[in-house]
Amino acid sequence: MKIFVLVKEVPDTYGDRKLNLETGLADRTAGDVVLDEITERALEVALSHADKNEGTEVVALSMAPAGSTASLRRALAIGAGSAVHIADEQLAGADLTLTAEVLAAAVRRGEPDLVITGNLSTDGSGGVLPAMLAEHLGWAQATALTTVEISAEGVKGTRGADAGSQEVSASLPAVISITEALPDARFPNFKGIMAAKKKPLEVLSLADLDVSADPSLAPRAIMTAVAEKPPRAAGVKIVDEGDAADKLVEYLVQNRLV
Repeated sequence: MKIFVLVKEVPDTYGDRKLNLETGLADRTAGDVVLDEITERALEVALSHADKNEGTEVVALSMAPAGSTASLRRALAIGAGSAVHIADEQLAGADLTLTAEVLAAAVRRGEPDLVITGNLSTDGSGGVLPAMLAEHLGWAQATALTTVEISAEGVKGTRGADAGSQEVSASLPAVISITEALPDARFPNFKGIMAAKKKPLEVLSLADLDVSADPSLAPRAIMTAVAEKPPRAAGVKIVDEGDAADKLVEYLVQNRLV
């Protein structure tokens, strides 16, 4: 079995995250960048299956700037057998529609049996990419899974629902996305870090995938305006002079909170 895992480099959530006010894009020079934790968990799902099933091939796939090699090498150090890095200057600021189209082209090229993704990235938080990818591929999808069981015939798992949970299943090939209910990724050890330097890492351009980023050929999302978040204003302070309860009730009523 061949499994593709989508991994994504994102600004470190523990550092500064800022928007470029000219482009509306995340300013990746404002702080450190790391592999998104949810994509590391997706990688762990694939590796856990590979540990128990000899012959399973795990490939990390990422669409990222040319300088993101270190993040791909981390995925290899964690345990992926190889990596595919889609890097092209024309992809700067790509919206979800273009991203899904490009990733789908890379998946077709690699011909995996299963694609595993996180359900929601910590930078864009779009949450629709797994479904868009499945639509492009014409594959079954099982999204937002809290448990995953992979077999030679298909994949099944549990999805949280408003009234409880749902048991879902799909035949291969398929696209699945997982939530933070799945275990953390294993930590890369020294042996894994050294081995990662020799593992295959293929770099692809749009030309290699026969995909065009020309907005005139397909509708794309555009940024119309961007502004900094306004500073937080001071809240209302209620001093208890024997009438604090009345003041609190009045404040809640005025702000339609009761």
